Amino acid sequence: MRLPLLALLALAPLAACSTVVEAVKGPELAPVGYPASLVAREQPTFVSAREPMPQAASANSLWRTGARAFFIDQRANRVGDILTVQIDINDSAQTSNASNSTRTSGMSAGVDNLLGLESSLGRFLPGGFDPANAINTNSATNNAGSGAVTRSEKISLTIAAVVTNVLPNGNMVIQGVQEVRTNAELRQLTVAGIVRPEDITSSNTIRHTQIAEARISYGGRGDISRVQKTPAGQSLVERFTPF
Repeated sequence: MRLPLLALLALAPLAACSTVVEAVKGPELAPVGYPASLVAREQPTFVSAREPMPQAASANSLWRTGARAFFIDQRANRVGDILTVQIDINDSAQTSNASNSTRTSGMSAGVDNLLGLESSLGRFLPGGFDPANAINTNSATNNAGSGAVTRSEKISLTIAAVVTNVLPNGNMVIQGVQEVRTNAELRQLTVAGIVRPEDITSSNTIRHTQIAEARISYGGRGDISRVQKTPAGQSLVERFTPF
């Protein structure tokens, strides 16, 4: 257990240094690579048996070995192919609720007879004790609550995604990441999910509503995002405070 702890302690200054560098120079773009390394998702890799490997043509053929066009379908269908994802989200929701509860209760009790000791109880209790009114309680509670939620989201973006896996039934797993840096602010768009080859249009595009298990993330980091974010200490206090 000591070795992992020592490793974390050794890496802590590096993380702090990275944060300081980012605060001074701004966020850095992630290296360009295969989407599977950019989006941390572990998926089994299947090779589609429906797509034969290209065969070499004879010397008298107009077809060139390895060509991707000549009256063939240009839609993505193999691992490594690229398709365009059109994200057009325009959702809105509004909910409201109210509750009101009131309760009133009262109780009174007396001791008329208690083995003939009802008249002797005054010796042990404060003056003015009346056995006929030994107990008299009343309570009243009132609770009212109301809440309302109004949400509106509108996103219109286009991103190119890469086919990372082909499932046995022919469906494809896609992943794509897009980063745009403006001054010291970095915006990142991430999309991942499963698509059907039949839903891909002839122009090699697909809508986000046709992606199963869709994971769409649009955010960023930088000076503006850091100012808008709640400080870590305040966030911890608000999350764990019992009051």
